[in-house]
Amino acid sequence: MGTKKTVEILEANLQDANMLTEKPSSQWALTLRRFRGRRSGMIGLGIVTFLIIIAVFAPMISPYDPNEVLIGKEDVGPREKPCVHIFGCDPDQPQHILGTDANVRDEYTRIVFGARVSLTLGFFTVTIALVVGTFFGAIAGYVGGWFDNVTMRIMDVILGFPSLLLALVIVSVLGPGLQNALIAIAVVSIPAYARVTRAQVLSIKETDFVAASKALGASGRQIIIRRVLPNALTPLVVLATLGVATAILEAAGLSFLGLGAQPPLAEWGTMLATERNNVFTSPHLVFFPGLMIMITVLGFNLMGDGLRDALDPSLNK
Repeated sequence: MGTKKTVEILEANLQDANMLTEKPSSQWALTLRRFRGRRSGMIGLGIVTFLIIIAVFAPMISPYDPNEVLIGKEDVGPREKPCVHIFGCDPDQPQHILGTDANVRDEYTRIVFGARVSLTLGFFTVTIALVVGTFFGAIAGYVGGWFDNVTMRIMDVILGFPSLLLALVIVSVLGPGLQNALIAIAVVSIPAYARVTRAQVLSIKETDFVAASKALGASGRQIIIRRVLPNALTPLVVLATLGVATAILEAAGLSFLGLGAQPPLAEWGTMLATERNNVFTSPHLVFFPGLMIMITVLGFNLMGDGLRDALDPSLNK
């Protein structure tokens, strides 16, 4: 009789777990409704969506190739000021709405293609850091013991360095370039995801439905994949959204220092570095790349804050 009662309790706990892990659509639908009520989050989503559209359709909305030198093709020189005909620019002068750079390339085109480079780098960096950090954090939190201690001490060592400084060291060892910058930024971002995942796993693995899964013979891998991780996604989603903004900012910083994207690649940090000495004579060549970095980081931060508010039960009572 006692055994039958125990089985019934275990089955009830598993049913509660299935409601949490096998029907995520209703939870995400509720989160979406809450997110829509966050004005800042919607503004951030609008900015990010606009930037993604620009990046995807860059070849269609830009009149030139980003590395096309216009000398001999148009009557235009280096560092020309922005020219828009409807705003009074000489109709006989070629129209370049953001001017031209020192190599007589269309600045607007390079700004547009820079969105593609920066967003791609941000998404790939966060994906790598999220996968690796979640993997080690989940195992460390669930297994515990020496593996947990060793893994977390390694993460603590990485966190002990300023992220940009450590990224500089890694890129200096690997060599300058966009790919090495991506690896460096991903490495310095891993500890944040690992620690958040571990904290979630330590909390979730003590719940009744996890104990029920163990009692019914589920393996550790099945419990982590089917029971633990689905319930640990909330803070990871928010952290990843904010992490994209951080990755883009750090990539721009590395490129500004000459260790990230290399010319002639159209990347906002590189464009800033190239024209930093002409901020007073050609301010548009510094202002527009800097403005795009600011808008991109702002958009992801606003969207991340909106997601955090929507996913936090204490803010939605």
